[in-house]
Amino acid sequence: MRLFKMLSLLVVLNTIALIKPQEAFAQQGGVSFEVFYNELSPYGQWVDYPSYGNVWIPSAGPEFAPYSSNGYWILTDYGWTWVSGYSWGWAPFHYGRWDYDDHYGWFWVPDNEWGPAWVSWRRSPGYYGWAPMRPGISLSVSFGSGYTVSNDRWRFVRDRDFSRTDINHYYINRNNNVSIIKNSSVINRTYVDQNRHSTYVSGPDRADVQKSIGRTIQPVVIHDNEKPGQNLRNGQLQIYRPQVQMKDANGRRPVPSNVVNLKDVKRPTDRNGVNPIPSIKPANDNRQNVQPAKSTIVTPTVDNKQKQQQGRPLNVTPAMNNRQKVQQARPTNIPPVMNNKQKVQPPRSVIPPKKVQQQQPRSVNPLKENRSVQPSSPKPNRNENENGKR
Repeated sequence: MRLFKMLSLLVVLNTIALIKPQEAFAQQGGVSFEVFYNELSPYGQWVDYPSYGNVWIPSAGPEFAPYSSNGYWILTDYGWTWVSGYSWGWAPFHYGRWDYDDHYGWFWVPDNEWGPAWVSWRRSPGYYGWAPMRPGISLSVSFGSGYTVSNDRWRFVRDRDFSRTDINHYYINRNNNVSIIKNSSVINRTYVDQNRHSTYVSGPDRADVQKSIGRTIQPVVIHDNEKPGQNLRNGQLQIYRPQVQMKDANGRRPVPSNVVNLKDVKRPTDRNGVNPIPSIKPANDNRQNVQPAKSTIVTPTVDNKQKQQQGRPLNVTPAMNNRQKVQQARPTNIPPVMNNKQKVQPPRSVIPPKKVQQQQPRSVNPLKENRSVQPSSPKPNRNENENGKR
């Protein structure tokens, strides 16, 4: 009897674990904000930001934008869910909110509520659009007319391209956002998660999207992953989404182990490559790290080539200090050098020929003068001889 009761208890426990895997997994304790601090530190900087406290600034390059870079949308039971290509995407795109600073760029404010994506949605004739929802904004507020997002924070695509996995190649130029937003309306559809007691904004209607793209969409099933990360395979999204507590098991609110002074944070353009992302795309990151080194090596090589191209006149110049060697060794190169430096012209072999040419006519002129004198001097002599003969 006792053995039977024990076996029955085991069967009941196993059944509960199979029926409610999400709730069973949620019972794993010790998951606090520390999981964000530890897992995201290698890929960015934690900063104490005014009015928000500890926020995370990713090292993802100057062109990074949340729910825009390196990812796409899939339909799940919770609504349209953002699948990120970053290994750390399980956290900042499903917990917390994003905000923008004109100097520091995008930064993430952590929170403990999981969601498929914390964005606002809009529908315009022929377009779907979304924008990151600011921190502290509830869904009811985001649906109201009083809530506004800067026009350049919105991403729009044509409705027929919405379900593409390479959606980043189909974004509409942000210069068109103003006219699109004027003709758009807010999508206020939601999904209530009974297990987590949360309400999510679910985005565009499935039937509407299917009509736009011309095919049927099968929702992807979400399964909880046991460790940080995410993986989409065979129509299932395995993602790490624990129940995160504000405080740890000891009742203390954890803090990042390394908090960077806000004054020491560089602009996104200057920050790119300073804190690389080694585990997302190691090969690309290594190439980015090697490229600056190559450029430093190439620069002196180019200078040497330039020196070699200009080296011939430069090498002749010091040789010209030895004037005799230049005259004897390379007389054919003397004219171009004389054009470069006029000071070298006097001592060169060009001048001696000029002197020789001037001396030759001088030696000839006296002869001409003697010939002109001789006819005058012999005339009186001839007369005298003739008179004597006579």
